[in-house]
Amino acid sequence: MSQRYKPNVTVACIIHATSQDKYLMVEEWIDGEQRFNQPAGHLEANESLIQACEREVFEETGLSLNPQGLVGIYQFSASEYLAFVRFTFFVQLDDMPSPAPQDKAIHSAHWLSFAQIEAKSSLLRSPLVLDCLKDYLNNAQQGQTYALSLLNSDRLAIAQASKA
Repeated sequence: MSQRYKPNVTVACIIHATSQDKYLMVEEWIDGEQRFNQPAGHLEANESLIQACEREVFEETGLSLNPQGLVGIYQFSASEYLAFVRFTFFVQLDDMPSPAPQDKAIHSAHWLSFAQIEAKSSLLRSPLVLDCLKDYLNNAQQGQTYALSLLNSDRLAIAQASKA
């Protein structure tokens, strides 16, 4: 009998300063190597996907932001034994607030243009970083974004209330 497939559920957030056309990226060191990513992380027990996104954005940038929509849902296998299902959200801002990462694993955060991010493709945490950003740009140009209501977390709220 084969083992049940259990991908890690992660969230990420594209934070776009529209007036300057820059994106907030976090810089981290993983196994001694510099990596760049959107603010991202794992879904924790008893939290909705949106709550996970808000928490990860705050931990990795120090900014309290609410996602405005969903870019897409992505499946990625990093290896035969490590797989992810990634929910990528977006936030559009008028300005570029100064980030102040709270998570010690985050070295710093940078506002970068698409071209600067693309030039760092070999330093991106995974291929999903650039894939999600390209999807965001394509969707935004076509006026196609996904509403947060697509992610029904009502049952999570009911389950939490019944435990109280």
